[in-house]
Amino acid sequence: MRTQSETKPSFKTSEIFVYAASVAAVLIASLAVGDGSDGVDRFPADQAWLYVTLLTIGYLISRGLAKSGSRASDDTRR
Repeated sequence: MRTQSETKPSFKTSEIFVYAASVAAVLIASLAVGDGSDGVDRFPADQAWLYVTLLTIGYLISRGLAKSGSRASDDTRR
């Protein structure tokens, strides 16, 4: 029996891996940059979390667009 779902599950796409790597890179960069020579944090945590939020919004929009126009079939027997 062949059934169709709306799209592939997110873990089967490359988007989730790019998203996870991007989030990790932002958080690691925020941790690694640290204080400048004048004692001011050049990449504070609140700015890093803002970027993570923007990445999340972008990921959710991309998944929504992917779901809006494609179909994936499931060939497993139940």
